[in-house]
Amino acid sequence: MTTTTLNPGDSLTRQERRHITRQLVLALIASGALILGLLWRWLAPAQVAVADILLGFASLVVAVPVLRHAIHSLRHPSLHGLTDQLIALALLGAWASGDLLTAALLPLIMIIGHILEERSVIGSQEAIEALSKLTRSRARRVDADGNLHDIDNQDLVAGDIVEVRAGDHIPADGRILDGKASLDTAPITGESIPQEVQPGMEVYGGAINLDGRLRIEVTQTGDSSTLGKVIALMQSAEQASPPITRMLERHAASYLLLVLMIAASTWFLTQNAQAVLAVLVAACPCALVLSAPATSIAGLTVAARHGILIRGAAFLEALAELNAVVVDKTGTLTHGKLQLQAVIEQEGESAERLRAFAASLGSTSNHPVSRALVTIAPQAGWPTLDNVREHQGLGVSAHTPAGEAVLGRRELLEKYSRDLPAEPDHDGPVVGLVLNSRFLGWLLLADSLRPEAAQAMSELRELGLNRQVLLTGDRQEVARHIAQHVGIDDVIAGALPADKLHHVKVQIDHGFRPMVIGDGINDSLALKAGVVGVAMGAGGSDIAMSSADIVLIGSDLRRLGTCVRLSRRCRRTLQVNVVIGLGWTVVIVVAAALGWLGASGAVIAAILHNLSTLLVLGNAGRLLRFEEKLS
Repeated sequence: MTTTTLNPGDSLTRQERRHITRQLVLALIASGALILGLLWRWLAPAQVAVADILLGFASLVVAVPVLRHAIHSLRHPSLHGLTDQLIALALLGAWASGDLLTAALLPLIMIIGHILEERSVIGSQEAIEALSKLTRSRARRVDADGNLHDIDNQDLVAGDIVEVRAGDHIPADGRILDGKASLDTAPITGESIPQEVQPGMEVYGGAINLDGRLRIEVTQTGDSSTLGKVIALMQSAEQASPPITRMLERHAASYLLLVLMIAASTWFLTQNAQAVLAVLVAACPCALVLSAPATSIAGLTVAARHGILIRGAAFLEALAELNAVVVDKTGTLTHGKLQLQAVIEQEGESAERLRAFAASLGSTSNHPVSRALVTIAPQAGWPTLDNVREHQGLGVSAHTPAGEAVLGRRELLEKYSRDLPAEPDHDGPVVGLVLNSRFLGWLLLADSLRPEAAQAMSELRELGLNRQVLLTGDRQEVARHIAQHVGIDDVIAGALPADKLHHVKVQIDHGFRPMVIGDGINDSLALKAGVVGVAMGAGGSDIAMSSADIVLIGSDLRRLGTCVRLSRRCRRTLQVNVVIGLGWTVVIVVAAALGWLGASGAVIAAILHNLSTLLVLGNAGRLLRFEEKLS
């Protein structure tokens, strides 16, 4: 009658289904014998012995698993085992009093209740199994000669080139080399709006290509892919015990002793065996035991549907208590990639020509500024380069058909040109271009703010997270500029990883409960120190994601508000479930002890007990209707 602990997504799910099937078969056999026994009593009241044999057979059929699980629970104590022990005691009491009808009905009713409980567990496991299926697909690998080979995506390795056609699943995480398409990323990020992709963009395994043909270079496969990490996080979270469940487990032995004392007192005061049996059945804490797991599983499932991966139910609860935000800048509030903001060309020069020379020179270097310039002009217009030289940290120079070209910082350009104009005031990197000692113009780059950042921070303030701190290793001027755009007043700039850890601890020492948000290796210590750490999944470092309690797979900051609202909804649901589980149990126990449940008190108590279980599951199931679409 206990539920089996499973590893979701593997063959044990089939074992769980077989377990339920066996229980159903036993319940059907016992029900048939029970009905025959009752009919025999009614049709042939003189043949009591035959009716008792049928009822005794029915009770034995369902008694075997009950007693087996009760004995098992003595060696391996658990909350579900406590229920098995109480039902076994009630069953033995019914046998001792000669009440074969109660002895058959009690375990039969409880088996039906346990089947309902196990179905709720399997629901979460099937959701994980459905995600796991996305990691198993076919792939068209492109060999060195350009030929296609149909293989299992599990055989792909980083560096392979694959072709993905319309209707195909992306077989692994990768970078688009060629083609444009619309991707359905809902299975991974929870976003209903298709993502438009083009060369250079990163894509997730498991996304669906809606149209177009793509050539993709594989970067991550299997468990190390984004979808693999999603499944691992869901499995870990689904198996975690909420704090209230752990508290109940610690006091399980005391609870059993209390129930036995109430049952003994009932017998001493009333000498009513049915009342004693009813007390044992009514005290089964199934509804209370299910209140937290059912709520947590529903909440974690809804979060995953929205592209939010929560490591455990404890963090889901902690979200509801937050009152502060500590957020990184680069890669969190901003995209973390430099982009060209403006071109200031000299009089008589062409901006297109300036872009072409800058892109061509930038393609020869791995410096972040150079990489940002590669895409600013069509490759067909690039001048050819010879004798390329990279000046460490300063720029690049090369010979071109038009003469010697130099791209870089002012310190480098001054060596090649004497008529440099004043460098424009700009919060990001500024590079210039010189051709044959003639200055052509400036290129202004910057890391762009995420378009949803200001809205996300505003939503968190509306939810009561009014203490907001921008904590970054960047310069004060740049950090202050970003903070003004998102409405953050407190800025701490130039912070090293140890400094970030210190400042988070300071917030906690001052009584705040901060959500810490980051994406880089330098944020990992701070993410661990916060009450809840949130990592940006798209582009975030592996260390940051492993240090965080929550991962935003789609990296949309508006999901932070979703996290908090969902957690508070879960808290209210849990509170109602605890009231149902505890309050209902107390009411039934009191009614049973006072003999108010009548001559069939134990059976009525079992029915009322299962009703409370259904109420708890139904209330938790209401969470599954939680839905927030991003506009």
